Amino acid sequence: MDLGIHVPIFDIDGGTTAIAPELARVGSAVEEAGISWLSFMDHFFQIEPTGLPAESNMLEGYTTLGYLAGHTSSVRLGLLVTGVTYRHPGLLAKIVTTLDVLSEGRATLGIGAAWFEREHHGLGVPYPPLAERFERLEEALQICDQMWDPDNNGAYEGKHYQLAETLCSPQPIRRPPVLIGGSGERKTLRLVAQYGDACNLFATSPADIHHKLDVLRGHCDTVGRDYDSIEKTILPNTPRPTPETRDEFVRSMADYAALGVDTAIITPTTGSPAAWIDAMAPTVKQLAELG
Repeated sequence: MDLGIHVPIFDIDGGTTAIAPELARVGSAVEEAGISWLSFMDHFFQIEPTGLPAESNMLEGYTTLGYLAGHTSSVRLGLLVTGVTYRHPGLLAKIVTTLDVLSEGRATLGIGAAWFEREHHGLGVPYPPLAERFERLEEALQICDQMWDPDNNGAYEGKHYQLAETLCSPQPIRRPPVLIGGSGERKTLRLVAQYGDACNLFATSPADIHHKLDVLRGHCDTVGRDYDSIEKTILPNTPRPTPETRDEFVRSMADYAALGVDTAIITPTTGSPAAWIDAMAPTVKQLAELG
């Protein structure tokens, strides 16, 4: 099992001027530890699950990933996850392509149906009903797939999006893997089976993850997809692991590793995330030994 890091908090010790150098240290810390994944949120206001108010610091996700691309050389980079409503899919494909080129092939498109209504209304971003957001998500996945096909620069005609050309030059160095976030059994996991290279699930319990993966396997059978080709990632943050509970956290991951989970993504919530990552570094070897 691999270890990933997801940084949701930008209230950095030392204030706003300390954010950039601390994130550069985060990049160094994850690579020195051998951590395989680094991500940020795609939000414009801070979200309640972090325990912080909406007024807390929040950076735009893809700009932040671009900065980290220049301060890292091996870790995979992505958002967990892009809200489909925030960017036109053609622009999104171009943004992720740019990240991939400038990171020399390390970009992942993490994407989901979006949910935080307050920031939509706050910044004037349309917030359609859930069913429409899922329709837009599927069309966005189709558009990105077409834009990353160098042999297909043609039009795209969907219900919500119409593109006269799906021209994307340069093409990504490595076609960005698509990680679809969410655990909805009827829609989200079907989209994973049909379009995704990876899924991301909340690790509420091994029994729940076992069930969700069984549902995913069923969708794979329906669409003729190889279930084993999909990377399984989890957010095991209930309770949130800390350096003090590191060994207990590793023991709790054994059941998930046995289910075939590939990557556990954990979140530092301190004002000094690089030091937190340094303290968690031994976890990389411990998780690898689980299989």
